[in-house]
Amino acid sequence: MDVQEILKIADDLVFVNTGKHLDNLQEVILRGTLQGQKYSKIADESHCSEGHIKDIASELWKLLSEVLGEEVNKGNFRVRLEQVKFSNFWNFNNKDCVHIGNVNVCENNSHSPKVPNSPIDEEPLTKGNNQPKLRQLLAEMPKSGIFYDRTTSLTTLKQWILHENTRLLAILGIVGIGKTALAAQLVQQIKDEFDFVIWRSLATSPPLSILQTNIIQCFRRGGAPVPAPNAAPVPAHSPEEGATTGGLPLLEYLQKYRCLLILDDVQMVNSSGQLAGDYKPGYEDYGTLFRQVAELSHNSCLVLLSWETPREIAVLEGKNQPVRSLQLNGLGAEAGEILREKGLTEDAKWSEIIEQYRGNPLWLKIVATMIQDLFDGSLSEFLSDDPLFLGDLESLLHQPFNRLSESEKQVMSWLASETAPVSISKVPENMQLSRSQFLKVMQSLGRRSLVEKIQKGDSLRDSYASRTFFTLAPVLKEYVKTNYSPT
Repeated sequence: MDVQEILKIADDLVFVNTGKHLDNLQEVILRGTLQGQKYSKIADESHCSEGHIKDIASELWKLLSEVLGEEVNKGNFRVRLEQVKFSNFWNFNNKDCVHIGNVNVCENNSHSPKVPNSPIDEEPLTKGNNQPKLRQLLAEMPKSGIFYDRTTSLTTLKQWILHENTRLLAILGIVGIGKTALAAQLVQQIKDEFDFVIWRSLATSPPLSILQTNIIQCFRRGGAPVPAPNAAPVPAHSPEEGATTGGLPLLEYLQKYRCLLILDDVQMVNSSGQLAGDYKPGYEDYGTLFRQVAELSHNSCLVLLSWETPREIAVLEGKNQPVRSLQLNGLGAEAGEILREKGLTEDAKWSEIIEQYRGNPLWLKIVATMIQDLFDGSLSEFLSDDPLFLGDLESLLHQPFNRLSESEKQVMSWLASETAPVSISKVPENMQLSRSQFLKVMQSLGRRSLVEKIQKGDSLRDSYASRTFFTLAPVLKEYVKTNYSPT
């Protein structure tokens, strides 16, 4: 990177933090730093004292450190900004919003020709002269496209959030099922009920300290003053009233303001190669955040979107608790709209392909494109093939499958080999697992949305009795058979 490019990034970082660009002296200091000059040399060329240069430089390093969430100083300035450039730490999203680290910061940049304002990403509202400006920071939320009917799910989510004061909410489901699309539609329908609405993705596994720092900066730029330490919780009917925030300053903002905070791709802060629910080393504080959001008294709501059920959700949720989860299943007949959009005309066969791909919107979009490419849009020809053809679906499923522990992969392989749903009353003979281990693995696969449960009546007992059986979706069966061989 040349000097001018580094200065441009530094200028944009300062503007996002302060609303002002680098002044001439600040730019001289940064340019001199990049050229290896000492502060005394920079002072001589600027016709001012070395002490003044040091003071200005100190404020600059502090400012850049706050934005990036890590220490910036004279010695590492170039390295830090080169890391920003080359690790996807910094970019512009359709010129709507500046990405800093793992978050987006959306400012009212009407005075800056470099970072145009986006009314979609940030919508200032007014409640009155004594209220802070309200902010909707949604740059990381996918832009609204065609939304397939999820009326029942939307109604349930709105009831939980707006009328039952749910504080911690998880929307769960396998990759492609539509969690993000549903949450985006939900936000559009309820965002005006909140003082702050912020959407963040955890796809790059940001440490909580960095995520928290940048979200708090969004609050402050939105006009929110720093809450007093251990701020009193807002009124709420809760047995935990008066509890403290346990050293997580973000929680003080959630107590002081009515906030809707959405975290997407939450599974990425969990460990791979272990049963569902374990955090990566150093990421355990996410569990503390989720637990305290559930237990402290406030009128905000934290929504988690994940392939895997967070452990705190599994432990704390309940009918009379402020913690809920929605397991998102595939579309039914509504999925026919996807096939229609892709130009598949044999509507009499739509129900068959929808069932095979479990109504998963993304899976159906991928397979419909494949049918057009390889079978000239003929559903009949495609469905006559055996085994089920995955095509581009295979690469989509690599990531969730590779996150599994070896014991989970073995159980998946066993389920894939069975032609009918199976009972788990006994451990399969070919598995080196105890009964307890086997049940933990089945529970973990369920929390990852990878197994299907089927209730069947038991004719040997009375007509009301039923038993639970387990199976895999056809797509997952074929994927496992193709990509995994037990050792």
